[in-house]
Amino acid sequence: MQEIRFHGRGGQGAVIASKIMAQALFYEGLYAQAFPTFGAERRGAPVAAFVRADRQPVRLRSRVTTPNHVVVMAARLIEVVPVTEGLKENGTILINSSLPAAKLALPARPAGTRTVVIDFNRIALEHGLGSVTMPLINAPILGALARITGLVSADSLVRALPHFIPARLEENRQALLDAFTAAPLTD
Repeated sequence: MQEIRFHGRGGQGAVIASKIMAQALFYEGLYAQAFPTFGAERRGAPVAAFVRADRQPVRLRSRVTTPNHVVVMAARLIEVVPVTEGLKENGTILINSSLPAAKLALPARPAGTRTVVIDFNRIALEHGLGSVTMPLINAPILGALARITGLVSADSLVRALPHFIPARLEENRQALLDAFTAAPLTD
């Protein structure tokens, strides 16, 4: 089973990103589920969303506590949320930041963890997605996650987009593909 945990702030699109990823994984022939958890329901509050996928039906219904991959949609969350908690060895952490990994206060990570930092805010804003104060990065972050992990194809993500992001579809599609191209290949 593959498990992904998204950490974001309310309004960034973590919940929608998890739903798009689950739909794309379904298109790839996997059983998938996506669900969120959040406290205070307000814009900017910390949010977590989870995805599970497997070749067998997914019967586990609890939060993802031992993810293979962690997505951090706002680098400042690293300071207040234990984003790497439970991350499996040889896992992946994908972080949205304009700063290089060396300048981030990254917590301890398990052996073999691959850390990738990309400025998704810039990509989103280049495509007119969101505002300077709240760029909508869900589509581009999924493109990079697909390339880095190899879990899903960009084509399946693009196919899933209209189910969850009907507005500005072309801009989201292009941001997803640009981030896919910009991300480092899987090992």
